[in-house]
Amino acid sequence: MFRNILEKGRRLAGLGSLVAALAVAAPAMAQDKKPIVFGGSIPLSGVFAFAGIHIHAGLTDYTAWINSQGGINGHPVKYVMEDTAYEVDRSVAAFKKISGSSSPATYYGDSTGFMKTIASELNSRGTTLMSGASFATALTDNEQYPYQFIPGPNYSQMFGIILEYIADQGKDGDMPTVAFVYSDTEFGKDPIENGKTRAAELGIEVVEDIVTKPGSVDVSAEVLKLRRVRPDFVVFHGYVLSPINEFMVQMRQMGLDTQFMGTFWSSDKLIIDKMGADADGYMGVMPYNYYDSEEGGPMLDALRAQAEKSDPEAGYRPTGYMQAWFNAMVWTEVVKRTLDAGKELTADNMAASLASIEDWDTGGIIGIPVTVRDMSFPVGRIWRVNAEAGRYEPVSDWIHLD
Repeated sequence: MFRNILEKGRRLAGLGSLVAALAVAAPAMAQDKKPIVFGGSIPLSGVFAFAGIHIHAGLTDYTAWINSQGGINGHPVKYVMEDTAYEVDRSVAAFKKISGSSSPATYYGDSTGFMKTIASELNSRGTTLMSGASFATALTDNEQYPYQFIPGPNYSQMFGIILEYIADQGKDGDMPTVAFVYSDTEFGKDPIENGKTRAAELGIEVVEDIVTKPGSVDVSAEVLKLRRVRPDFVVFHGYVLSPINEFMVQMRQMGLDTQFMGTFWSSDKLIIDKMGADADGYMGVMPYNYYDSEEGGPMLDALRAQAEKSDPEAGYRPTGYMQAWFNAMVWTEVVKRTLDAGKELTADNMAASLASIEDWDTGGIIGIPVTVRDMSFPVGRIWRVNAEAGRYEPVSDWIHLD
């Protein structure tokens, strides 16, 4: 069911399919062509603003870059957004406002809650393809959410990639043990049952299952439970930072040599910035290359150049920026395939174009060609924190789930 794909070194010197198609000739855009609108519910304020500002920057910079390449088949791209403060009702209002005034072909949703809430209206409109900040497993249910996709692996697929890596660490038939630690939220619980099933299939014993309040600080009782079972790996999910730092520090103080791992939203540089040396060795699954990785490629190089051009003082761009750029890349590829087929930009046609993506070269954003499976891109790589260097470094090949 799974296949490991060995990293193929540096990407081809030529542009990836998307970049090549857009850059063959980048003349001034035809002035009479209708703009393609990218819409977005973006949390520039509220509890998720720390990520929202970088998501906004990624979408803004990509729009500037794609227009510098001649747009999409000569159509200029226009990015239209509203601040939602990460509140579902405000996101719904933003979607209705932008849909009414700008007719977006694609749309960025700020949360799982919004994307589930808006699904009925999105389905009835039939005009817009949506992705966003959420990697929720439910959103890959094509019957219920036919016009939504995940810009990477969903949370269950992330667990699959993590567990594939853990299984590869077994020696002489001795399989490592694992504990799952997750928040008492829909976000936290999302991949747990599927994770347990996959662990059993791989022969990995889940020796403890711990649920905490999101952002908990006092986890001493939970740490004692983990001390008793001494798992080889702890996989965290449903957090951004706390209580991951508390678990790691306390368990290391007890002399445990457990290795710690997390999913996308808890694998940003934030954990290094906040924990310093204590973050050393922490591992995360990431579907994209990090901004400061040693990896390269024509699109990754274009991203870095555009980021530097738009804000030379900003320096490192977090994972939210990378995720937003990739979202917009997929939208562009989908719109281009639909237009190339001579079809209208309806949700049905764009969803079909998305499903047709196979062995797509992303120009270094992802290190191997990717194929859409069940409205997602089930690919990732395990990265480990090098605290002294202040960054994540790859410790696995790219893993693409079948």
